[in-house]
Amino acid sequence: QLQLVESGGGLVQPGGSLRLSCAAGGSTLDGYAIGWFRQVPGNPRQGISCISNSGRTTNYDASVKGRFAISRDSAKTAVYLQMNDLKAEDTGTYYCAPGIACAGAVCLVGDRYGWGQGTQVTVSS
Repeated sequence: QLQLVESGGGLVQPGGSLRLSCAAGGSTLDGYAIGWFRQVPGNPRQGISCISNSGRTTNYDASVKGRFAISRDSAKTAVYLQMNDLKAEDTGTYYCAPGIACAGAVCLVGDRYGWGQGTQVTVSS
């Protein structure tokens, strides 16, 4: 079972930047599409961005397109989410998860996947 850990969140002012990291410790991410999701209290987890296993395909939700960039670092078994020009509406808990493929911005994650703790992103002045 692949266990992913998110990091890099924090408190940032509007217009600022953060870089989130997703890693599996000693396990490789090879063979999986990886997605980033955001959850806000009272709302379901929402797909924000997805990158294919090869890294050649990257998809974004319309709300972050042009501001966020997803990338892979296979050598370090990690996936990143560079977040620029952050807005208050980007606030939430960010999770990464593996899946078989990307369906647009949504990574196809199995229903039985054990989600990690996520990393909190707060955009506020």
